[in-house]
Amino acid sequence: MQGNNYIPPLTPRSRLERLLRERELRKSSRYNPSAEDGRDGNKESEQLSDAFLSENEVEEVAETVAAEDRPRKQRLLVVANRLPVSAVREGVDSYHLEISVGGLVSALLGVKEFDTRWIGWAGVNVPDEVGQKALTKALAEMRCIPVFLDEDIVNEYYNGYCNNILWPLFHYLGLPQEDRLATTRSFQTQFDAYKKANQMFADVVNKHYQDGDVVWCHDYHLMFLPRCLKEYNDKMKVGWFLHTPFPSSEIHRTLPSRSYLLRSVLAADLVGFHTYDYARHFVSACTRILGIEGTPEGVEDQGKLTRVAAFPIGIDSERFIRALALPEVQNHLKDLKERFAGRKVMLGVDRLDMIKGIPQKILAFEKFLEENAHWRDKVVLLQIAVPTRTDVSEYQKLTSQVHEIVGRINGRFGTLTAVPIHHLDRSLDFHALCALYAVTDVALVTSLRDGMNLVSYEFVACQASKKGVLILSEFAGAAQSLGAGAILVNPWNITEVAASIGYALDMPADEREKRHQFNFKHVTTHTSQEWAATFVSELNDTIVEAQLRKRQVPPLLPNKVAVDCYSKSNNRLIILGFNSTLTEPVDTLGRGGQIKEMDLKVHPDLKEPLKKLSEDPKTTIIVLSGSGRAVLDKNFGEYNMWLAAENGMFLRLTSSEWMTTMPENLNMDWVDSVKHVFEYFTERTPRSHFELRETSIIWSYKYADIEFGRLQARDLLQHLWTGPISNASLDVVQGGRSVEVRAVGVSKGAAIDRILGEIVHSKGMKEPIDYVLCIGHFLAKDEDVYRFFEPELPSETSPMAKAMLSNSYRPSSLPRASSSKGGSKATYYKKQRSMSNIERRDIERTSSDPWRPASRDRTSLHEGSSVLDLKGDNYFSCAVARKRSSARYLLKTSDDIVNLLSDLADHS
Repeated sequence: MQGNNYIPPLTPRSRLERLLRERELRKSSRYNPSAEDGRDGNKESEQLSDAFLSENEVEEVAETVAAEDRPRKQRLLVVANRLPVSAVREGVDSYHLEISVGGLVSALLGVKEFDTRWIGWAGVNVPDEVGQKALTKALAEMRCIPVFLDEDIVNEYYNGYCNNILWPLFHYLGLPQEDRLATTRSFQTQFDAYKKANQMFADVVNKHYQDGDVVWCHDYHLMFLPRCLKEYNDKMKVGWFLHTPFPSSEIHRTLPSRSYLLRSVLAADLVGFHTYDYARHFVSACTRILGIEGTPEGVEDQGKLTRVAAFPIGIDSERFIRALALPEVQNHLKDLKERFAGRKVMLGVDRLDMIKGIPQKILAFEKFLEENAHWRDKVVLLQIAVPTRTDVSEYQKLTSQVHEIVGRINGRFGTLTAVPIHHLDRSLDFHALCALYAVTDVALVTSLRDGMNLVSYEFVACQASKKGVLILSEFAGAAQSLGAGAILVNPWNITEVAASIGYALDMPADEREKRHQFNFKHVTTHTSQEWAATFVSELNDTIVEAQLRKRQVPPLLPNKVAVDCYSKSNNRLIILGFNSTLTEPVDTLGRGGQIKEMDLKVHPDLKEPLKKLSEDPKTTIIVLSGSGRAVLDKNFGEYNMWLAAENGMFLRLTSSEWMTTMPENLNMDWVDSVKHVFEYFTERTPRSHFELRETSIIWSYKYADIEFGRLQARDLLQHLWTGPISNASLDVVQGGRSVEVRAVGVSKGAAIDRILGEIVHSKGMKEPIDYVLCIGHFLAKDEDVYRFFEPELPSETSPMAKAMLSNSYRPSSLPRASSSKGGSKATYYKKQRSMSNIERRDIERTSSDPWRPASRDRTSLHEGSSVLDLKGDNYFSCAVARKRSSARYLLKTSDDIVNLLSDLADHS
């Protein structure tokens, strides 16, 4: 059996094994520093041996990552709004620096595993160049790099957008109500300042960035920063961590800049939150607001995965434990014990802020004193309220309210010698705070909404001797970590909090011991060092995963190469999809998107290029679409091109009539029963719709609520499989947000050989096709159209490829004078279906005159030639807005398609 010291194998096969091994190595390196020296030798095998990669592929990626091998201490650029020091100007060229207080600062003070640099604002306006140079030099000694923001930017960006818009929203306070009209008017100005400030941060990061650095962006102040950094260098390792809660999508969607900020954050490689709830809310917001698919790993947008995970922050617990033995702390501790001898001490340490629930805490204490008269002289509440934003009227009102409640309670329950509440409107130094934690019997944290709340961690770290009780709000992030050892309360329920105070004060020693041991173990193992190391380790591994995923992602189409090959070829074939290819882009969540999609129209910028291309005698255009005949007629009737409707089941040259390539014995009896099912689910799924075509039927829930649509689609599929189509020969094709039912074997790839045969016959081609461009946003099942042409290329050495190159190859819609010598892909498709009407007509013509040459036999068109004479460099298959594809190349947007077809038209 493998014991507790088990270390995963040297060659991890999965991402989880890689991270587990990294974690074990981190632990061992703390006790054996030399372990890091021998660690790099196995880096390739540790990170890259994924089961789905071949040995050669593993070696290739390993060489790439090894070339960027990080040093013993990886450089970590921590980018936050504020530096961990505050600067006070003392002269023209001198500054006094002091360590700041705050959760992020205290969490990262103990991080020793990285060569850390801090980048941020020093909290002081320095307009002159002399002062900037002096401050930069002073901060450099503390490994800090300043970002200089002027007063106007600070006022609009920090005081305005960050503190007046984002902070209240993320803490469920909503957008400002009292001055909402003024806020609405000034919102764009503040948002512009926010973007400008983020760009200023990015400029400083770019100036100091070195290859291999990890850039770790922090908090809601810098949501725009990941996008700025990736635009500068898309290979930069960027992580973003939020220290506040992330609200539910219903709250976040009220933000005017909601989509912009979400997409900016998604530019990061790894997005971290304190708890799973916050991570879930973020993924839900991306899904509901942006219409992007959420996965168990994070958020995937067109094949680019942004990992989203929970990383509960910790503290440097050893710092607090060591501090308890210091003389300064012992002196404070002695004074406090003498001062509160004979009384139980309750403690609250908070910023004087609306979300900290200080009034609720004090009112609950008042209720406890009302109901427990015997405790009135035996308990004292020490409330440390650190002032913040004292110039804001809401905070001034809160301060007055707290003072009023404290005064009333002290006047009611106090005596000449003692009062029940000691309230301080100031912060304490570190030694005094540690002593206060150590003397406390019950800590009271009643946050109404808090990202984590590290006060609870600091209290636990200082309680090795007293083993006090922690009463913790269930709305603080720490409740998910310390919930088992703490007493969880709803701070809005005053009665519940008061009862919990009584329970904590009367708690037996053995229960206090058990609760403390649980929390103490968590606090001492989940430290700030472990938090930072885990985040950076996950970020490094995410980069490796991204490199592996890129192997499945087609490169962007090289437009110039495609156009050059086009201009040099003599007989070109262009195959174009329609929906999401030649149409205007539609915002799935925008205004009027559903109406536009139900009435498809050609992109106006494509009309002229299509006209030029269709009039070129050397160019044949096929629009191959799943749409019906009427839709294609309406949009392309004016052009000289081929239209293939319903995945190629209907075909016509725009100057002639429609013909069918559909097998005569195709059974369509299933349509009515499937239609009834689709009607049922359309009625019960708002904003869904279905489309009845001649050879298929499709139900789309693209514009419905995403999560409800998925549930309905799952129910619909279960109903189909157990009912109407249980014994039918049908294919059920699932799109991103659609379900399509069609006859077996119906796909664009299966139809292309028949279409080619008819085109060759109609045009009377004298030269083989030497250039093929295929562009589409096709379902995975229809991507066989891309693969159809691949075996034709000389680079292929398979028997199928050789057969396709031989003269024996003929499109399956052509009658054969003799049997084929080889098994081509086209032949394979023909075996899967019955004869189409076109083939039937041709055979009848030939049989009526057995001595008449087969007019559509390719060899009669051009003796000894092939219908397709493609060189490897002359075939361009392009997926649109889909990264993982069997296509050779990628076109990201409709603008890319417009540019490409316009360039081709200019060379026609």
